[in-house]
Amino acid sequence: MKALVTGATGFLGQKLVNRLKQNGYIITATGRNHEIGKQLADQQVQFIAANLDDQTKMESLCQNQEMIFHCGARSAPWGDYEGFYQSNVLGTRYLLQGALKHHVKRFIHVSTPSIYFQFEDRFQIKENDPLPTKKVNAYAETKWLAEQEVDQVWKEHQLPTITIRPRAIFGPGDQTIIPRLLRIHERGSIPLIEGGQVELDITYVENVVDALLLCASAPESCFGKKYNITNGEPKLLIDLLQLLFQRLGEPLRTREIPFSTAYRFARLFEWAYRLFRHNSEPPITRYTIGVIGKSQTLDIAAAKEELGYHPNISIEEGIDLFIRWWKNKL
Repeated sequence: MKALVTGATGFLGQKLVNRLKQNGYIITATGRNHEIGKQLADQQVQFIAANLDDQTKMESLCQNQEMIFHCGARSAPWGDYEGFYQSNVLGTRYLLQGALKHHVKRFIHVSTPSIYFQFEDRFQIKENDPLPTKKVNAYAETKWLAEQEVDQVWKEHQLPTITIRPRAIFGPGDQTIIPRLLRIHERGSIPLIEGGQVELDITYVENVVDALLLCASAPESCFGKKYNITNGEPKLLIDLLQLLFQRLGEPLRTREIPFSTAYRFARLFEWAYRLFRHNSEPPITRYTIGVIGKSQTLDIAAAKEELGYHPNISIEEGIDLFIRWWKNKL
């Protein structure tokens, strides 16, 4: 089976490429990180550096491919809308056009549950639950528009598509979620809103890879659908932090901060950075405060029943694997 993987130099993309290679796929990998691309090439993976907004490149990469795993995206809580639109919306459109032109058999799209986010507690969100009219940031807005591009191609051209929405991916190689918490802790303490009594879902990276591979072999009844992907183990933020630092063998240091206070500070930072530091990301954003200050859990029943998805690595096992990697890295 020949497969194109976009975002192959990212956290999820690298793990997917490794697993596809183990499963005998002939892989073409693309991404922006030339250093990681060279590492992939050294592993006998064809790597082609490209930006998602390069229409000619995206369409040509689809040639001779049987399957596309679209993991690539511009992902950040802050940034100019146009940059997100070009990468996330136009990049997806160009790949879909290439898939149609070159008769690709299946298009598997990685989206995000950020499209569900509102500044309120939400539990067991289903894929077809109403979405907020206004998305929380440019990333969420453009990923939702990208999903609509995928939907349109399925409806109008019957290109087999499946979309997954994995929540808060972590594991060895993660450079964002847990490493950011550890860096904050190193500087003093981790701020906790509502005492960390907010319920969250996170997902071990190899479980997401499992879901992608299940999409590759899923029946036609799954085409055109979306699936939430998590570990299926909602936990309180404080419990996750205590587990993490217990496994690290370090005392957890936290400080209490009211949601309203944190939100006001974040809004002030956003205002200042928008005016004076256009190209920099504020140290905190309202979205970041919302993520750690409001509960959000997802219903994964559809993925279990229709894809046959089952999280094989638990959160505790995943944290142990991350810590082993983190300590080796240090």
